This record gives sequence, structure tokens and C-alpha cells, in this order.
Amino acid sequence: MTTYFISRHPGACAWADEEGISVDRIIDHLDPAIITPGDTLIGSLPVNLVAEVCARGGRYLHLSLDLPAALRGRELTAEQMRACGARIERYRVQRIRISDP
Repeated sequence: MTTYFISRHPGACAWADEEGISVDRIIDHLDPAIITPGDTLIGSLPVNLVAEVCARGGRYLHLSLDLPAALRGRELTAEQMRACGARIERYRVQRIRISDP
């Protein structure tokens, strides 16, 4: 079982390190084929990738922020992330076909 932290943002990686979040690998892009049952992914992934992680038996922990509009699209420092309430939240997502009720 591997714990991945997925981010291309240096501030997010620094935040995780400073918060003592233990990870096995830091990657900046997810190839869902690497996920095996029991793996944990931490990051901010689009919902379709989260569904695939969950379908493969992985656990998804979302890096959530309460980001004001003025900071959108900017690189944040670990300190700015803390100020925006950075936290890890667990999600389980399942893809449902449109034809399903």
C-alpha cells in the first residue's frame, strides 16, 4: 500500500511536509493505472479521476482550501494555505451512468 501526494505546486508540497503528512511518493501527475487496492491518494483531483481511484480500491483524501477569489490562479505558500484553512478531507466517489436512476 502506497500513499501518494499529488501536486505540481511547491507550496502544497511544503504544506504537507510542515503538517507532518506522511507520504511514500510525491507526484505531479496521476496515471490511474498505478493505483492498487489499499493505496491512498492525497491531492486535488477532478471528480472523474477520484472515481477511478475509488473504483481501483484506492482511498482519496482531498486537499481542501477556503480560497478567496483574489488568490485563485496564484501559487500559494504553505503559510497562505494555512491561512485559507487547508485541510485533508476523505471522499468516496462512484461513477454512475446517466441511464441509472
